[in-house]
Amino acid sequence: MAENVTIARPYADAAFELARGAGALGPWSEALDRLALVAADSGMKACFNDPKLSAEQLCQLVLGVSGDLTAEQQNFVRVLVESERLQVLPEIRDLFVALKNEHEGVREAQIASAFPLDDAALAALKADLEARFKAAVNVSVSIDPELIGGVRIAVGDEVIDASVRGKLANMAAALKN
Repeated sequence: MAENVTIARPYADAAFELARGAGALGPWSEALDRLALVAADSGMKACFNDPKLSAEQLCQLVLGVSGDLTAEQQNFVRVLVESERLQVLPEIRDLFVALKNEHEGVREAQIASAFPLDDAALAALKADLEARFKAAVNVSVSIDPELIGGVRIAVGDEVIDASVRGKLANMAAALKN
């Protein structure tokens, strides 16, 4: 949701600045991953909206299920509880990761493949993407049988469609002209 991203942005910026200043981008990223999972749980979402829980009880509940957190990370959770912003933790995590990747010169690539990719094919594809974008690339792969064959790659706002479905769509468009 665009509204959630707007709400989450200042918190993600603050977390990034704290983490960068402490030289702890990795640990903060891991903590935010855990916190986002907690916030996405349907049982926890119900607790976020439970008027019977005080802010301190809710804070203790979230801290209790989030694993080891540093004092700064615990304070960050307290701020989110007091501001009633726990529900935007997934967006905070996503924005934080984007800031971290930009800082480290890393790009995220989502690869959709018609069939599972073996390790060698994935390594070759990753190397090709790193050469093309002149940056380190983190890849996440999903299987989409509707592609028929090939892959569809999204890196930021650039899409590389090397799928059979994409080629058929291009041919159909060319035939209409």
